[in-house]
Amino acid sequence: MEQVEKTALVTGAGKGIGKAIALAFAQAGYNVIINYNGSKEAAQSVLKEAESYGVKAITIQADISNDEQVKAMIDQAMEQFGRIDVLVNNSGINKDGLMMRMSLEDFHKVIAVNLEGTFNCIKHVSRIMMKQRSGSIINMSSVVGLIGNAGQANYASSKAGVIGLTKSAARELALRQIRVNAIAPGFIDTDMTAKLAKKDKTKMMEQIPLKTFGKPEDVANVCVALASDAFSYVTGQVIHVDGGMVM
Repeated sequence: MEQVEKTALVTGAGKGIGKAIALAFAQAGYNVIINYNGSKEAAQSVLKEAESYGVKAITIQADISNDEQVKAMIDQAMEQFGRIDVLVNNSGINKDGLMMRMSLEDFHKVIAVNLEGTFNCIKHVSRIMMKQRSGSIINMSSVVGLIGNAGQANYASSKAGVIGLTKSAARELALRQIRVNAIAPGFIDTDMTAKLAKKDKTKMMEQIPLKTFGKPEDVANVCVALASDAFSYVTGQVIHVDGGMVM
């Protein structure tokens, strides 16, 4: 019996956690679709590294908050690979600020990418997975979506929304053997968190029982595990990757 080549689509895969996830799936033998909406050069670098594991990889530029661009991305992915077995909704942005100073535009933009973008991708990819009668969808939430954070009302709202979306999608898609889970990372060393002031990092460390910040690979390894057959009876769950910040 010929073994089917599995394919994983990772949004926001040009750097940070998304890059680590794309490379982890490549290392696990998946063909990978590397979505980006920033640096083409960075995405191409991820592609070359993914191909070094002996799998096929492509890059696709798309703003996931734009439904038409998401549909075009999925169409291109299907034309190339014919199937999508794993969707990782990793793409996200932040525009921090105290609520009294936060513009409605900054609130909406974060919701548009982090929550609406996740919805757009699930909507289009789930149609494919329903025909396949299989698939794993993994959405990136955050500990901030669980406990909130001063100065991140927009980000916290978007990530809390991702959890509700995950649980609803899990219930809707279960009959077609499509599993939907979320990951809530804590403080992970990335370009996004590097912008935080030293005092904020020190304060954050005090809340982590393991007394260390996470690496993008820590999140990536959980993604690959969740997508595997070893987790075939797990759906609608939020997995914390946070060194014990939220228990």
